[in-house]
Amino acid sequence: MDAPQTTERLGGSGVNQFSIFLPNKVGALREVVKLLNDRHVDVLAINVQDSADTAIVRIVVSDPESVQETFRLHDIPFSVCELCVVELKEATELGPLLAALLQAEVNIFGSYALLTRPRGRTALALHVEDNECAYAVLKSTGFMILSQSDISR
Repeated sequence: MDAPQTTERLGGSGVNQFSIFLPNKVGALREVVKLLNDRHVDVLAINVQDSADTAIVRIVVSDPESVQETFRLHDIPFSVCELCVVELKEATELGPLLAALLQAEVNIFGSYALLTRPRGRTALALHVEDNECAYAVLKSTGFMILSQSDISR
C-alpha cells in the first residue's frame, strides 16, 4: 500500500466549523446564507439542529476569515471549532474510518457530508474530541485529510 498522504495538514490550515445561533423562524437561515453569498462566500457544508426557540446551524465556508468579521459586524452570535475533514473514495470506507477512530478511542461529537466534492470525491466533516489523534490515526490507515484550501477550490 502506498504511504498515506495529507494536503497541508498537520502544518497547514485546518477546516473551521462555525456554529451560529439563529432564532427559530422562517427565513433566518436564508438571511445568513444570502449575507455570505453577497460577500462571495460559499457554504460548503451545513447541519441544522432546531429547538423551540433557537436553531444551531453548523457550517463550513469557503472563506472562514471573512466570515468571522461578517458575523461580528452583523451581530450574529457564533463559535468556531476545528473539524477533521476526510476524503472517502467509496461509501464503503465509512466502516473502516469509524473502526480506526474507535480503535484509537477518538470520540466523535458530530459529523456531516460536504455539499461540494473536493477532488471529485465525497468528503466527511468530523467534529472529534482530539483532532491531532484523529489526523494521525486516519493518515496511518490510508485516509486523506483535507485542509481548508483543499475544500475551498
